[in-house]
Amino acid sequence: MSTYARPLAVRLAAADDAWLAELFHARGVRADAPWQDFFDAAEALLDTASVERALCTLTRDEAEALVRAARDGSAGDPSPGLHALALMDDDGRVPPPVAAIAEQRDVPPAPVAAEAAPASAEAAARAAERAFQTVRGLADLLLSARTAPLTLVASGALGAGERRRLAEGGMDAEVLDELRALAVTADLARPVDRELRITPAAGDWLDSPFRRRWALLAEAFRESLPRGIRTGAGWIPVAAWDDAHPWDPGWPAAVAALRNRAALLGLSADDGGEPAWATPLRRGEPADAEPLATLLPSEVDRVFLQNDLTAIAPGPLLPALDNRLRAMTEHDAAQASSYRFTAESIARALADGETGQSILDFLTGLSLTGLPQPLSYLVAQTAQRHGLVRVTADPARGTVVSSTDAHLLQAIEVDRALRPLGLVRDGEVLVSRVGADTVAWALADARYPATLVGGDGAAIPPARRRMADEHPAAAASYAPLIARLRAHQGPDADAAWLDRELEAAVRARAVVLVEVAMPDGSSRELALEASGLGGGRLRGRDRTADVERTLPVRSIRSVRVLEG
Repeated sequence: MSTYARPLAVRLAAADDAWLAELFHARGVRADAPWQDFFDAAEALLDTASVERALCTLTRDEAEALVRAARDGSAGDPSPGLHALALMDDDGRVPPPVAAIAEQRDVPPAPVAAEAAPASAEAAARAAERAFQTVRGLADLLLSARTAPLTLVASGALGAGERRRLAEGGMDAEVLDELRALAVTADLARPVDRELRITPAAGDWLDSPFRRRWALLAEAFRESLPRGIRTGAGWIPVAAWDDAHPWDPGWPAAVAALRNRAALLGLSADDGGEPAWATPLRRGEPADAEPLATLLPSEVDRVFLQNDLTAIAPGPLLPALDNRLRAMTEHDAAQASSYRFTAESIARALADGETGQSILDFLTGLSLTGLPQPLSYLVAQTAQRHGLVRVTADPARGTVVSSTDAHLLQAIEVDRALRPLGLVRDGEVLVSRVGADTVAWALADARYPATLVGGDGAAIPPARRRMADEHPAAAASYAPLIARLRAHQGPDADAAWLDRELEAAVRARAVVLVEVAMPDGSSRELALEASGLGGGRLRGRDRTADVERTLPVRSIRSVRVLEG
């Protein structure tokens, strides 16, 4: 047990609960830490491994202040960051266990980083195009996750199967995980149970124009930047990012990822300059997408519908229109302006809540060329066939699949691809123990004209989408831990610390030098081999007199370990 833990324990006991919770969070303390009192907490926070982890989070300025204070004995005015991490006390002194580690470290010289020069016109145009492609790619990712959550591996990255599928759909495989990170940073998607699920905020973002989409991503990126590269509400020059967290071994990889995301958002140009739209963000001002948008094609609200069952947009289609059109077409991310209608895509839209008339009305209002007869016929024919298979939730029998076409129902019954549903014949219908939503979507995916029907006989869209909760799960609270520490917080810190020292000495069978108050007011020192503690008395063998002694704990003024 370190004697250096006592001052920190006293400080922790005097702090309020909010400060303790912030400290424990910053130091990565588990909410279920087995600490019993503030002495346990202080010893754990001064443990070498815990201190090493805390040093990794320090900014350049904090690292320099800590080294200076460790070598000089005091920093004078305490550094707020170091004080908040319990690496420095109120007087600017560094606890010896922390100082012993910090004294052995060096801080690289600070780089001389001038403000970034403006990007050239050509480089700014390329940065704007990158930003546009990033926003469009992220929309593609979210739309895919909206249909069905994307599988993640243990590290949080997209699974190989998802990457391959998305790449085959025209997305750039090289940036998929960066897009995922940007989505999570902006709280448009969230990992839940090894799945990437969209959040309720994603719907509004997907329907927003480019300017609003980009501004939200850029401001979220800025808010997520680590402390070492923040200055006020903005960030320091990009050239100074390399040594912003000098003691973090993972910082080089982290800063490379941050620079890559900044480039994807068009916040840095490939000539090393700064685009005009990045400057307000760096200064801590609100995002202004206007200078960026002037370099990009204007969004349009009409398309050309063609007799070959395709739609061609003469420019980027307004997102809200693009999202709805995608829901009723086959769409390749690599050909953003082209859409293709098929019976399956129309059936998918019908299963998701559209009707034949709503599709025709939407396409009529969207078209610059009227509604081609082949497309009108395809929609009408698919809508007429849709609902031929009805899926109903029955409390008594489970999920019921029925149809007026006996041959179609027989085909479903023997379809090998549908065996996982466990469909069995029950008179003129099929029944399954699988949920009605799942059955309806499985039938639709197998290209059967299935409709989910409610108890009133009306069609309802099946809830295929699994979304993340509106608010992320709260981190485990430190309240129970802090309450336990408070419960063991006695009024006499000196007596509590003495008890701790004596208990540790007895456990270690250590030889201690005990200062004992005598009845006449004097004091006497005894060298004891501590052997027991109980009933308010310390037992041990007197090394000098070679006799067993029992001393009242209340008479002991101090104790110091002589040997183990």
